[in-house]
Amino acid sequence: MINFEALEKIKETLESNIGERVRLKANGERRRTYVDEGIIHDIYPSVFTVLVNLDKESTRTLCYTYSDVLTSNVELIVCKNNQRI
Repeated sequence: MINFEALEKIKETLESNIGERVRLKANGERRRTYVDEGIIHDIYPSVFTVLVNLDKESTRTLCYTYSDVLTSNVELIVCKNNQRI
């Protein structure tokens, strides 16, 4: 069962932290875990994006759903105050 209130709370928390640096830990294929640092870039109705700098000249945009955060497939920590989302 989908908890719409929890998804809305996650979305509101992310909206209040747009432009903030975050550390994210995401579960990938074949039990791999990816750890990146980036900036919360945009919030959309079903997804949010994070910009990750690969080096000084290139960036990568990562896209996740709010249910990824709800199910702990993605963990976000805001770097300014170590707040876990």
